[in-house]
Amino acid sequence: MQCIANIGSKEMAEAFGYDIPKLLVSGDTMDVVKQSAALCLLRLFRTSQEMIPSGEWTSRIIHLLNDQHMGVVTAATSLIDALVKKNPEEYKGCISLAVSRLSRIVTASYTDLQDYTYYFVPAPWLSVKLLRLLQNYSPPDDPGVRGRLNECLETILNKAQEAPKSKKVQHSNAKNAVLFEAISLIIHNDSEPNLLVRACNQLGQFLSNRETNLRYLALESMCLLATSEFSHEAVKKHQEVVILSMKMEKDVSVRQQAVDLLYAMCDKTNAEEIVQEMLNYLETADYSIREEMVLKVAILAEKYATDYTWYVDVILNLIRIAGDYVSEEVWYRVIQIVINRDDVQGYAAKTVFEALQAPACHENMVKVGGYILGEFGNLIAGDQRSSPLVQFQLLHSKYHLCSPMTRALLLSTYVKFVNLFPEIKHNIQEVFKQHSNLRSADAELQQRASEYLQLSVIASTDVLATVLEEMPAFPERESSILAVLKKKKPGRVPENEIREGRSPNPAPTGNHTEAVSHSKPSAVSANASADLLGLSTPPSSQPTAPSNTGMLVDVLGDMYGGQQQTQQNNSFAAAQSYNPKKFVCKNNGVLFENDLVQIGVKSEFRQNLGRIALFHGNKTPFPLQNYETTISSPGDQASKLVIQVKPMDPILEAGAQKLQVLNGECVEDYVGKWLKFK
Repeated sequence: MQCIANIGSKEMAEAFGYDIPKLLVSGDTMDVVKQSAALCLLRLFRTSQEMIPSGEWTSRIIHLLNDQHMGVVTAATSLIDALVKKNPEEYKGCISLAVSRLSRIVTASYTDLQDYTYYFVPAPWLSVKLLRLLQNYSPPDDPGVRGRLNECLETILNKAQEAPKSKKVQHSNAKNAVLFEAISLIIHNDSEPNLLVRACNQLGQFLSNRETNLRYLALESMCLLATSEFSHEAVKKHQEVVILSMKMEKDVSVRQQAVDLLYAMCDKTNAEEIVQEMLNYLETADYSIREEMVLKVAILAEKYATDYTWYVDVILNLIRIAGDYVSEEVWYRVIQIVINRDDVQGYAAKTVFEALQAPACHENMVKVGGYILGEFGNLIAGDQRSSPLVQFQLLHSKYHLCSPMTRALLLSTYVKFVNLFPEIKHNIQEVFKQHSNLRSADAELQQRASEYLQLSVIASTDVLATVLEEMPAFPERESSILAVLKKKKPGRVPENEIREGRSPNPAPTGNHTEAVSHSKPSAVSANASADLLGLSTPPSSQPTAPSNTGMLVDVLGDMYGGQQQTQQNNSFAAAQSYNPKKFVCKNNGVLFENDLVQIGVKSEFRQNLGRIALFHGNKTPFPLQNYETTISSPGDQASKLVIQVKPMDPILEAGAQKLQVLNGECVEDYVGKWLKFK
């Protein structure tokens, strides 16, 4: 069995899949052999998960938790934990036995389990395994079992406060291992307010411990406690210590965890204080965590803003302090909020005008300033200190220091000024006429300068007012900033929503979180490069009609990063059938679409070589089986065009999008329709 456990293969699992479980549950088997059989079966199960003992084996394996030999129980717990993850309902009977065994260990003295006591801690490894096993299920339905489990957890918390029986580090390590696993189970169950608050208080004591690992683990567990309605207030009591940890800790990972906890404990009562502390720390924060901190500050500022002038101040401070780490999603969002809220537009224009007067101004500030002044500069134009000409000169003083993308945005701002401030029309036309713009090496700047110049010359006042009217309000969408944060730390972003705790006797409830409403300019997507067809939305949702938010690209948007995505979004909404003719004039777009699938094309050609990327998207909530593509050609033409096709998986999962690449080389001239795609 030891040999099989070490070199076990799928073939061995098939060969011994019956004999080893039989040996494991036999009454005649020696304890040491049972222990080896449990570990061997665990190895084979991990090798081939189809080999799951079921039926009569289930209850007999579960009852190994009652075995008199602690080694057998320890090995069986590892096996049962793996089986539970695969088939939780079948092995649900292990809950009461696991609680019973845990109760016996927790209440035992270190002399009762002398052979399995480690530095005065009875069977710490088995205790941890049992606590992890119970985290696969919701709190026990049986009141007796539930009460016994709560007694065990209370006992573990009580022992953590007792004076240590040994000064050796092994004793504290073993005791704390059991304690942290018990706290994890308390958080998982989320049903006992008293236990949750006690766990929080115990963790709070570790925040000042001299052991770095303990401080880190305490902060990590408190992030989870902060999301429970029962313990959220208790976590907030430790706010000052956590802020101190963020600023003073030597270990960057502990500082990072402190930032995570501040984000998790933030609510409307302490938002301004936490955001200000994070802004203060941001100036000296480690470079590795600055971008994530910027995202968190932006999310908290928007979510808990009662006065949106405060929100505008926070975002502009973010750009001033850490402009290099402010992603596009963040400054897009502040623009959207300003456009959607009439009460903050004048303040935003005034504040950004003042920010632009700084000698050293980050390019992201120039982008925000250009956009907001282009829309709402007229609201502050009555003051001589911010007259139309002063606004224009201030923006243009930054023009030559910016990248082509920002210059393009500023040119759009200037043409907006032509409509807002006719008195400076001549000054703006002179900028459009400059050699560096009309003959710029950048095609986008050339095109904007020449078209805006002609628009300002030939268009009447009414036409200008129509073409350059104020941006309409943006529709609210799911948080793009939150999505970016989760993408950076998948599975580790602490929730900033307080979950509803489980009631004392119920089936468990889910993690009810309220989505933070965010939207961003439709022209720019965080997934623009990865998701050609916009299938990142749930497959059941229907494409919405194109809104006039695309004006952001046409007038003040990112033509470099967003133009292609806008075309794709429009194509996604419009293409409902097979329409190959549009590819005569462009290389990208939706080739075919119906209720089941959407197929997009992105292609590039150079001389006799070509590459075509096909994006196959499943729009249904079900996987598509036997999905394949075939390419055929007339027999007499096959040698003239060589096509290499990357094979595809025949299963297209629900809501998934898969890429297939075709590489082609034209060897000889050919005529007629050569390629047929199915």
